[in-house]
Amino acid sequence: MKQVSIIDYGMGNILSVRRAFENQSVKVKYVASAEEVYRSEYLVLPGVGAFKNGMKELESRNLIHAIQKYCQENRPFLGICLGMQMMLDESEEFGNTRGLGIIPGKVVRMKDKNSDGIYQKIPQVGWNKLKMQQKTEGTILDGMLENTEMYFVHSFAAEPADNKYRLADIDYGGWMVSAAIKKGNCYGTQFHPEKSGGKGLKIIHNFMKI
Repeated sequence: MKQVSIIDYGMGNILSVRRAFENQSVKVKYVASAEEVYRSEYLVLPGVGAFKNGMKELESRNLIHAIQKYCQENRPFLGICLGMQMMLDESEEFGNTRGLGIIPGKVVRMKDKNSDGIYQKIPQVGWNKLKMQQKTEGTILDGMLENTEMYFVHSFAAEPADNKYRLADIDYGGWMVSAAIKKGNCYGTQFHPEKSGGKGLKIIHNFMKI
């Protein structure tokens, strides 16, 4: 039986993520040490909250190098919400903070005005439609149709340095925002697959096929 490791670093609702993976009949465990992280078969970094706090918690547990080394070896990795944002080089949230550097790019605050200059709600909370940016066959979005809806809660957005890392975007107020990113077998989703119903479970299923 395949085994997925969920990084437990004090940020986010890891129980809902665990239940989503258990739905796929895989063995799930929480990991909190550098050795456990590096030895994982499949590795998931969930997260809700501020970028700076997330990186601080990873650093305090000596997990940053282990995650980076794991991803440098192109092993199956999934960052969810804040976990996706921390995959990038840096974030401007509460001042510039260095990220994991798995995918080149930065995290910026979402625009508080739409493309017509009208104020819009930040954070984005709710369902939004995926706009595929590259072929999805063999990725975590395999089998997903254009405009498939996923559930989002975020005020900041990942901006990869190169469009080749953008797997899917969403349109929020006329601006294109990264919804899913990838580099090799390392993926990130700004949305919460564990809160996105059957389509979200399909993404988790696809991840476990890597």
